[in-house]
Amino acid sequence: MFLERLLALATGAIVAICLGLGLAMMALGPGRKTVEPAHEAPLAEAAPAPEPVAPRLSARARIEQAITATEEYRAFFQRLRQAFPADYTAAIEAFADERQSGGVETTSVDFYLAESVRRLRQARGVLAAKAEPVVLARVFDLQLDVLRAISAENKKLCAAFLYGGVDQDFHSFAARRRALVAEMAVVGLEAIASGQAKQLERSSPSEEDFRALEKALASRGLRKPEIDSLLDGKTPDPPFDDKKTCALGQTYLEALRALPEPIRLRIYGLAVELMARS
Repeated sequence: MFLERLLALATGAIVAICLGLGLAMMALGPGRKTVEPAHEAPLAEAAPAPEPVAPRLSARARIEQAITATEEYRAFFQRLRQAFPADYTAAIEAFADERQSGGVETTSVDFYLAESVRRLRQARGVLAAKAEPVVLARVFDLQLDVLRAISAENKKLCAAFLYGGVDQDFHSFAARRRALVAEMAVVGLEAIASGQAKQLERSSPSEEDFRALEKALASRGLRKPEIDSLLDGKTPDPPFDDKKTCALGQTYLEALRALPEPIRLRIYGLAVELMARS
C-alpha cells in the first residue's frame, strides 16, 4: 500500500495541481502560437546588416521588448536573469531562433513565460525540494489560490486543471489573470533559488505520513472512495462530477497545509521533485 501511494503521488491525476502542471502545460497548449500584445512598440528600421547574426539580435530585442512591456511578467524575467543568467539567456535565444524559423507565427509573451517556467523546472526544479520551509510552502499556497480562482469561474475548467489538462479556456483564464499566473511563476522560481542556496535535505514521506494525511482528509468529511481517489489514484465508479473533483482538490491542499510541518514538508518536497523529473 505504501509503494502504491508513492506511485500515486508520482502519477496520480488530482495531485497535478500540487506539481504546478497547469502553468507548465500553458507552453504546450493550443494557445501556443498567437500574436504578441498590441502594445509592443515596433523597433526602428535598421540598415541591412552585413552579418547574418543581425536578424537574430533583432528577434531577441523584440522578445525582450515584449517582456518589458508586459508589466505582470517583467518581475519574473528580471529575477530569472538575476538568479539563473545562463537559463535566462538560453530561453531568450531559443525564442529568438523560433521567431526566425520559416512560416512560424509570432509567439505570445504568455508563451515566453510558460515555456521559461517549463525549461527552468526541467533543468533545476529538483532544487525546490531543498528550499527553506516558508518558501517551499508558498508554492503550494499559491496553487491553492489559483485553484480557488479557477473554481470561482468555472468548475469544469477547475477539474481539468487538476488533471493536468489545459485548453483554450485555461489560456483565456490565464490571460485575464496574468498577475496571479506571474506570481505562481515567481514563487516557483524563488523555491528553486532557495533550494540552490540552502540545500536542505529532506527524507521521503513515510507510511505514517500518509496515514496522517488520510486522517486529516477524513476529519474534513471525506469518505473512503474520495480519499482513495486522492491518495491511491483510484478512479471511482461512476467518476466524480466536476464540482466534486474541484472541491476534492481544494480539500486535499487544505489538509496538506494543516499537517505538522515535518510531515507537510516531506510530502511537498517529494511532490516538487517528482514534477521536475516528469
